[in-house]
Amino acid sequence: MKGLKSIAVGAALVATPFAFTTAPALAAEPTVHSVASADDVSIRPFKAHVSDSQLADLRKRIAATRWPDPEAVTDRSQGVQLARLQALVSYWGNGYDWRRAEAKLNALPQYVTTIDGVDIHFIWVRSKNPNALPLIMTHGWPGSVFEELKVIGPLTNPVAYGGSAEDSFDLVLPSMPGYGFSGKPRTADWTPDHIARAWDELMHRLGYQHYVAQGGDWGSVVADKMAAQKLPGLLGIHVNMPATVPPEIAKSLKAGDPPPAGLDAKEIAAYKSLDNLYTRGGGYAAMMVTRPQTVGYALADSPVGQAAWMYDKFADWTYSGGNPERSLTKDEMLDDITLYWLTNTSTSAAQLYWTNNANNFNAVDISIPAAVTVFPGEIYQAPRSWTEQSYHKLIYFNEVDKGGHFAAWEQPQLFSEEIKAAFKTLR
Repeated sequence: MKGLKSIAVGAALVATPFAFTTAPALAAEPTVHSVASADDVSIRPFKAHVSDSQLADLRKRIAATRWPDPEAVTDRSQGVQLARLQALVSYWGNGYDWRRAEAKLNALPQYVTTIDGVDIHFIWVRSKNPNALPLIMTHGWPGSVFEELKVIGPLTNPVAYGGSAEDSFDLVLPSMPGYGFSGKPRTADWTPDHIARAWDELMHRLGYQHYVAQGGDWGSVVADKMAAQKLPGLLGIHVNMPATVPPEIAKSLKAGDPPPAGLDAKEIAAYKSLDNLYTRGGGYAAMMVTRPQTVGYALADSPVGQAAWMYDKFADWTYSGGNPERSLTKDEMLDDITLYWLTNTSTSAAQLYWTNNANNFNAVDISIPAAVTVFPGEIYQAPRSWTEQSYHKLIYFNEVDKGGHFAAWEQPQLFSEEIKAAFKTLR
């Protein structure tokens, strides 16, 4: 793995395998410090850098993989197929270059700030347009800030992509607590509600009095929580994994019943998709909701085990017919997988499932302006009829023809157009 690399250790993060290196402050930036005390609210510059020894250890572990026998079926029904994973891992060990991924991050303005005792890493890219709309966008699992990088240009500088300056955003892209370069919570109180409050605090620390929020996967859950809390500065939200399942539908799904009578075609399709997730595709979530620490030992010790755990969801959730390389390159998937490995965050990321322990598809009760885009490769395609019952001020709803669960990653230009359209009335 040419150049797989150490995030230098510093006093700020004794308990984590990485720390923050100080970079020169930009003009008009907040005061920065390289080391934070418990009550420090400063914004500190960040650079990602991992050691050669960490990369060498990863290559060694990959080379020493003990492979299982192949699946006993000819499809994906037993999980990730041996030949597919071996092809990915062969490239991981012999061709993939982490330094390119690191350079992509370090070409962007990155920072860290401490909120409620946890260091929050974030990318902060401001538009040249002084009237740009501030937007905080949250990734999910098994994603990271890597899945959002391709939309930075179209959203902060739309003119360069054939758009209008009036559609510009200031982008704040945080790493979730326990994910990537953010710190790992040491207590179980970092629920989505807590993260929602932390994001509001982050936006205010950056000087934004009003802003909008967006998310997919866990990011949708956090955006929904922000909306439910009616945070004073939050103008509206956009989600691409909406929580819309009505209580009576959720009850039937839990009981394993067939679709209830009276559903229309889109509602039946949504019901069947969710039933498939709950009965055939939800093993990963059941494990992380109930025993994240147990599965974490395997994920922390075996890079190939972690790769399989994540690749399985790339295959399920991209708009690719089960072949994620049609939607994402090997390098893109490995950037994300390697980030989890080098930061040893598979367990801390999984613990969010245990902390939340809720069905994130069941209907929410949102009364601030909300927008929804339905992508065809999403876990389920939320019907408008259900969506309107959950998001009572639905200012935008659109069903697009390509893209999946990782919408910003898979279809960055389409995704960016959806975001601009979704928030147009809130500027």
